[in-house]
Amino acid sequence: MTKHSVVKRIGSIVMAMALVLSLGMPSLTVRAAEPVKEKSIYDLPADFSGKTVILHTNDIHGAIGRYAYIASVRENLAGRGAEVILADAGDFGQGTAYVSTTKGLDAISCMNAAGYDIVTPGNHEFDYGVPQLKANLATAKFQTVCASVLDGNGNSIFQPHTIITKGGVKIGFYGIETPETTTKAKPEYVRAYKFLEGKDLYNCSQAQVDALKAEGADIIVCIAHLGVDGESTAKGCSSVDVFKNTKGIDFMLDGHSHTVMSASSNNLPIQSTGTKLQDIGVVVIDNATKKVEDNYLLSLEGLQKEVIADAVTTAIIKRVDAEYDQAFGKSEVELNGAKAPGNRTEETNMGDLITDALLWTVTQNASNITVDKDHIVAITNGGGIRAAIHAGSVTKKDINTVLPFGNTVAVAYLTGAELLEALEASTYNAPDALGGYPQTAGIKFTLDTRKAFAKGPNYPESTYAKPSAINRVTIESINGKPFSKDDTYAVVTNNFCTDGGDTYYVFRNASAQFDTGIVMDEAVMDYVKTELHGVISADKYAQPRGDQTILK
Repeated sequence: MTKHSVVKRIGSIVMAMALVLSLGMPSLTVRAAEPVKEKSIYDLPADFSGKTVILHTNDIHGAIGRYAYIASVRENLAGRGAEVILADAGDFGQGTAYVSTTKGLDAISCMNAAGYDIVTPGNHEFDYGVPQLKANLATAKFQTVCASVLDGNGNSIFQPHTIITKGGVKIGFYGIETPETTTKAKPEYVRAYKFLEGKDLYNCSQAQVDALKAEGADIIVCIAHLGVDGESTAKGCSSVDVFKNTKGIDFMLDGHSHTVMSASSNNLPIQSTGTKLQDIGVVVIDNATKKVEDNYLLSLEGLQKEVIADAVTTAIIKRVDAEYDQAFGKSEVELNGAKAPGNRTEETNMGDLITDALLWTVTQNASNITVDKDHIVAITNGGGIRAAIHAGSVTKKDINTVLPFGNTVAVAYLTGAELLEALEASTYNAPDALGGYPQTAGIKFTLDTRKAFAKGPNYPESTYAKPSAINRVTIESINGKPFSKDDTYAVVTNNFCTDGGDTYYVFRNASAQFDTGIVMDEAVMDYVKTELHGVISADKYAQPRGDQTILK
């Protein structure tokens, strides 16, 4: 690498660090354990004649200001003689106010401007419901492929596969969606659809490969929103599982687990770019041999923004900032937005703030609660907490980025025994990360991760198991008073959980529940402005309050 390149790379690292800090989501990226093959634009050959290049992204999660960089790479490589295909492996329509305010539609506008050719949806594309997703995609200038999501008649709800011909090479693409969508999107929105898993998923994948070969494809590329995290691997629905159970995949573009991974890091032709377009995936195909000859991740070092995509994304950013960038309070502390260790593995100060706000929201109007105030608690799923809040001014956009899904505050009535079951089910994966990990208020409990989770049958319409025994969780007290398995408790949560999202089937099956209609981010803002008088203080939130004891 040249001295100039080294200097530029240092600059790009500084830029990337600034971006991560501004987004408040450093922990949502997982680097593969083995070395990742990464290059900068300075490292690439001057001539790509006779090559087809697949550029790919995944899990952009509303970081729309970066689309102009991938548009510039597309333009740059085309100028060097390459045939270029731009693909995305899902989770583009949710994650920041820049896309959530239009229920994902503005993400499509940005992707059109960037020049995408083909995508598969991620689980978060289903957050607004299938009709909304299809309406959004109706405006797309790119193709959508996904074979593993079926309607009530057993038909794919999207085109399952397609062939794109470049430079005389027929490249077959098909899409695969994580079956975890059944509990990672709002279950109400996806209950009418079947998300294939296990052998059905493998058979579906093989059927697409066979069909594409029969249609004359020279190369088979699977665009997968599956990931490689422990939760997916344990269920046999990771990208590695699908690849190993399918014959004939030449390359897999992966998403979902936010892993930074090249084929050099997993010894398989599977590549993933992390999240928020921190890297761009590159797959190089030789048109003469019709083979994949190289692949790597491309850093944003030295890239300029392409002007058309930049104009589109900048207009959206300015519009949203005008509404959302007004400060309503301040924080004296850094509130933890991390995934692991963080909101999906243990109690955090961010989890405390949010559950305090949920509890406060409902207890301000406790007249509609049928239990005593000391029997009201709060639980929210750690996977729903998506960013940090830094010390300093706090804006509506900050809170919306932390809680981007538009979930509302809801209440479920559970017996003490059911509450124990919910906590046991939602900590089954601890100390490893789990989206359902409970952030709580009013509950003091101990989790003994040294003991095995007693796995029972899966909950209905869920990929998660019901505990056959309560082995790991002990509730010490509720709001400072003795806990009883026989008492009824009002659990303040969100409507994703009361609908059975993540590990919370017990909430869906509660004896009674109701929805307040108050959006979670608004509840948190109201709590900060009214109860905390605009200040998230160090006295109260510098550290987690200590309601959870985890034995390892």
